[in-house]
Amino acid sequence: MQELRIHGRGGQGAVLASAILADALVEEGRHVMAIPAFGFERRGAPVVAFLRFDDRPIRRATNIYTPSLVVVIDPTVGRSVDVFAGTPAGTTVVQATGKKPEELALPSHLGRVAVCDAVHIALDVFRRPITNTIMLGAFAKATGLVSVESLVKALEHTDFRDAGLRQNIEAVQRGFDETVVRQLDGVAAA
Repeated sequence: MQELRIHGRGGQGAVLASAILADALVEEGRHVMAIPAFGFERRGAPVVAFLRFDDRPIRRATNIYTPSLVVVIDPTVGRSVDVFAGTPAGTTVVQATGKKPEELALPSHLGRVAVCDAVHIALDVFRRPITNTIMLGAFAKATGLVSVESLVKALEHTDFRDAGLRQNIEAVQRGFDETVVRQLDGVAAA
């Protein structure tokens, strides 16, 4: 079973990203449990969403405390919250940042890091710093756990209108294409 935590800020679509990813994973025949977490629910406040998925039915309905997959859709949220909290050895972190993997301050137990200059892509595609669908493409490249095709099908199930749908499909593809993945010295994730 895989457990994922998505970090972002209110208004950036972290919960929507979780729902789109859940739909894409179901498209691929996986069993999924999405667990959104709402706090103050105000724009700009740190937000977190969780996802659990497996090839078999999921019976565990607890909160997720030790995710081996972490997606950070906002490059500044790590200043407010510990995005690495509870992560076991071998964790994969997918980070929105303009930095290279070797420029990041990372815990030694991580197994893999992927970076994507999602804000730059978002400003190019949407003219706003909304990075959620870009980071889904980055997640697909970093992990191989979901395909771009399934993410596109999931986007088609959302309420995006024609232009918005095209932009989000482009965002997912660019997130996939422009993500840099590095294997680290930590124990490889199971």
